[in-house]
Amino acid sequence: MRRQSKQVFAGKVAIGGGAPISVQSMLNVPASDIEGNVRQAVELERAGCEILRVSIPDQAAVALIPAIKQAVQIPLVADIHFDYRLALESAAAGIDKIRINPGNIGRSDHVKAVADACRQRGIPIRIGVNSGSVEKEILAKYGAPTPEALVESALYHASLLERFDFTDIILSIKSSDVDTMIRAYELCAERCGYPLHLGVTEAGTERMGLVKSSIGIGSLLQRGIGDTIRVSLTADPVKEIAAGMDILKALNLRNEGIQFVSCPTCGRTKIDLIAIAGEVERRLSHCKKPIKVAVMGCAVNGPGEAREADIGIAGGDGVGLLFKKGEIVRKVPEDKLVDELVKEVEAL
Repeated sequence: MRRQSKQVFAGKVAIGGGAPISVQSMLNVPASDIEGNVRQAVELERAGCEILRVSIPDQAAVALIPAIKQAVQIPLVADIHFDYRLALESAAAGIDKIRINPGNIGRSDHVKAVADACRQRGIPIRIGVNSGSVEKEILAKYGAPTPEALVESALYHASLLERFDFTDIILSIKSSDVDTMIRAYELCAERCGYPLHLGVTEAGTERMGLVKSSIGIGSLLQRGIGDTIRVSLTADPVKEIAAGMDILKALNLRNEGIQFVSCPTCGRTKIDLIAIAGEVERRLSHCKKPIKVAVMGCAVNGPGEAREADIGIAGGDGVGLLFKKGEIVRKVPEDKLVDELVKEVEAL
C-alpha cells in the first residue's frame, strides 16, 4: 500500500498525495553556459524527464531560469546553497520549486523571507539532507551520519519553515550507502507526512550507480515509500531518466512504454540473441505502448517461457518464431526477425 503524504505541486506536476511517481534529473552544464543548459534541458524533456533541476550558484545564474522555462514545459527546480537572496531572485524569476536547506541560510528573517516568497507564489521547497551535510551537533549526538542523524537533520530544517507556517515541503535524505539510505527513508516515512524524494547520492558510474539506485529506490517504492525519484549517475543525465523509468516499469508503477523480456542464452541458442535483443530494445526505445515484448533464444521453450508477453520472437536455426501471448503466429527468417517484430509492434 502506498504511503499517504501531503501533496504539493511543482508547476503542474503533483508530488505526493497518491500522485504518480515522477522522475527527475539535473542539468550538468556549467551555469555560465546558458545555451548549453537550454540545449540539455530540451534533450532531457524529450527523454521523459518530468522535473528538472538546475544549479543557481550566483546571481548571474538566475538568468538560466527564464531561458530554460521558455524552452521546456516541465517544472524547473533551483538548486541553492547558503545564499537566501538567490532563492528570492529565483522565485521572482518564475522558478517552480526550490531546493534549499533553511538551516544553512543564516538568520530567521532570511528563512522567513524565503518562506513568504515561496508561499506567495505557490513554490514548494525541497529540503535535501545527505551524509555530508548533517549538522555538527547532530553528528556529535549520534557519532556518525546514521539514519537517525539524517532524519533528525531533515526534520530540523523542516521545523525552521514550519515556524513561518510553510509546509509545502518535500524531503530527501540521501546517502551513498544503500542500507543507510533505506533505513533513513523508512524512519522519515514513520515520523512525518511530507512527500519524499528518493535517491542514492553519489551512487557512482553508470553500472554501479544503477545497481545501487535500483536496490535503494526500488526496495522503498516496492513498499509504498517515495513520491518522486532521481537516479544519480556519473553519466549523461539522459541515462538517469531511462534508469528511473525502468525502475518504475519493473515495479509496475509505470505502464507507459515497453517492458522487455529476454533470456540469458544457453547452449541451445543458435542465433545471435545478444545482438538481436539489443537491436530490438534500441528500435523500440521510443515506443510508448504499454506492452511486454519478449526476445527469446530457444524456439522450443521460448514462447512458453514468455507466455505473459504480448508479443515476442524466439530463435531457431536460421529461422525464428513470431508469437503472441505464447501462441506461435508464424515462422520468420532469422535476418527478418527484428523487422517483423517491430512491424507487428507498430501495428498493435
